[in-house]
Amino acid sequence: MEECAHAGCLMELCIQLCITMLGKQLIQNNLFEIGVPKLKKMLRQRKIDKKHQEELNKTLHRHEKDHFLGPFVGLNPEYMEMIIQFGMVTVFVASFPLAPLFALLNNIIEIRLDAKKFVTELRRPIAVRAKDIGIWYTLLRGLSKVAVIVNAFVIAFTSDLIPRLVYQYMYSPDGTLHGFVNHTLSYFNVSHFQPGTEPMEPMHLGYKVEVCRYKDYRDPPWSATPYEFSREFWAILAARLAFVIVFQNVVMLMSDFVDWLIPDIPKDISIQIHKERNLIVELFMKQERGKKYRNTIGDPSPQPLRSRPSSQA
Repeated sequence: MEECAHAGCLMELCIQLCITMLGKQLIQNNLFEIGVPKLKKMLRQRKIDKKHQEELNKTLHRHEKDHFLGPFVGLNPEYMEMIIQFGMVTVFVASFPLAPLFALLNNIIEIRLDAKKFVTELRRPIAVRAKDIGIWYTLLRGLSKVAVIVNAFVIAFTSDLIPRLVYQYMYSPDGTLHGFVNHTLSYFNVSHFQPGTEPMEPMHLGYKVEVCRYKDYRDPPWSATPYEFSREFWAILAARLAFVIVFQNVVMLMSDFVDWLIPDIPKDISIQIHKERNLIVELFMKQERGKKYRNTIGDPSPQPLRSRPSSQA
């Protein structure tokens, strides 16, 4: 934390995420996704004679022309791109709140580019019935849970939220933030510089500096444990860890409540599914009754033989 800029560590992470979301997701991926198939298509067309290609276009049907397009490699690259974007948006949303907006713009462009790519650049994929998206749903749930923990640590350890609250409610004489900056600065005796590390010009300010201040929570040089972590440091660390635990549990409870409140299947669709199941059961029961009735009519049970009286015999 001592190496972060004056604006805090969040600013550097924000700049990196801005470059990633704008440069990589919005520009690089979309350009490569539509540009690479077009280049492959141009190379394939250059290998075929133009006259022969015109004859083929006149004689072949639409499905036969589509066979000359690029092969469909599967949905794994598409899913992977969305998983990376979802991870970037959720895991570091506390440091770059505009990431969801850029992700929305990227997805709007992605839908149109994918539609054009699947229609004009690639062969039509074979449709396969699937119950859900499979392992990708598990990855999304795992990323969402990791994102809660990461955002809690980002807020607690890379911002001044917790130190300000601790100072305001524990160390401030009047319950305000007056004196907070002085509270965050520690003392250092310039005579304790190691040989070769002291300032080159000690009289640069016009007078000799004996004590300087730096941003950290450490004991002063005149204490029994100079330059060790102070009690304020451990109090703030405990508050940060407590914030992480509380933040994680609150967000998890809220997500579970919203998950319970909003069903996966809408109520009207669930009613239709229930009616469909009842109709299937009724139809099955009617078929079973019909089978039993036909069996009783077509295969009557044999009558027992009567024995003759002894007199007639």
